[in-house]
Amino acid sequence: MKQIIVCIVVVLGLLSTSCITQKDVVYLQDKGTVINDSLQIQALATPYRVQVNDLLSVNVKAEKKEINELVQIFNPTTTAVGDTDQSLYYNGFTVDLHGNIEFPILGEINVLGFTTDEVEVKVKDVILQKYLKETAKIFVTVKLSGLKYTTLGEITNKGTKVLYQDRVNILEAIANAGDILDTGDRKDVLIVRQYPNGQKIHHIDLTDISAMQSEFYYIQPNDLIMVKPLKRKSIGAGQTATQTLTTIASIFSVLVSTYFLARNL
Repeated sequence: MKQIIVCIVVVLGLLSTSCITQKDVVYLQDKGTVINDSLQIQALATPYRVQVNDLLSVNVKAEKKEINELVQIFNPTTTAVGDTDQSLYYNGFTVDLHGNIEFPILGEINVLGFTTDEVEVKVKDVILQKYLKETAKIFVTVKLSGLKYTTLGEITNKGTKVLYQDRVNILEAIANAGDILDTGDRKDVLIVRQYPNGQKIHHIDLTDISAMQSEFYYIQPNDLIMVKPLKRKSIGAGQTATQTLTTIASIFSVLVSTYFLARNL
């Protein structure tokens, strides 16, 4: 009987600390890490630079009608799939493994490591030097064809998502994926990010309001957001007090039944 009592005490102690608390699930809590009362979100220090496999949307226009008709040859031909993800895939420019895009008429243009603003200038210069007078007023617009990212782990809707915005913070990205499950570890969310020399893993605590000042608060194209399970989940404890009490009652019932069966043998 003493062994059963010891087991019950151990189980009670373990399960009493295994409930998922409010501090585990509430985002952006004030943990005393912010000095000023009014928190200012810091923008990324450096703009995004084009990486391999990025999908770019490039459009060329001119101020004068006759020149505008001429520069249409540099724009991709619209397919019949409509204004969808498929349309962006077929009409956009994918950056190949060498960092180039294959541009109509102009041929290959290297864009790896350039910002979209720099790519605009680069395309414009090539068109003016090869096909038009330098005084011609043309306008080149280059955008990423959506901000693509992937979510894995303890999150409602895992998989690849695309948001058609220039800037998306990690909370918006997670909300778009259905939010983190209660069993997910919000205190140590992993971000796998691509760089010209490879991938790096970064960590961010989304329960701390200081996360808004992190350089990883805004996601970048092709980011992989991974949410690990809480340790509480691995031991099979309940997420709420009610669930935990139910688990305790079940374990207690099994232990008592086992004891009396063993005693009657």
